[in-house]
Amino acid sequence: MTLTIYTKPGCFGCTKTIEKFRAAGLTPQLVDISTNDQALEYVSEELRYSQAPVVVYEKDGTEDHWSGLNPTKISQVIALDTPR
Repeated sequence: MTLTIYTKPGCFGCTKTIEKFRAAGLTPQLVDISTNDQALEYVSEELRYSQAPVVVYEKDGTEDHWSGLNPTKISQVIALDTPR
């Protein structure tokens, strides 16, 4: 399982998204798009997002991604990664 959050400083949605994943026991990889030009190009050109955070989740060869604070998607990823 890979969980990456593309963030930028002062981003409320970024902070809340990170908090929700950490509270569930998940440790996302954080990438600051304000200092990483390749990451900014990836989220804006390849994924076509213009709002942070951008969350990219990969498990068993399947990838999902979204932009912005999205509690429903966060809960879905947490449920997929939590042992039953």
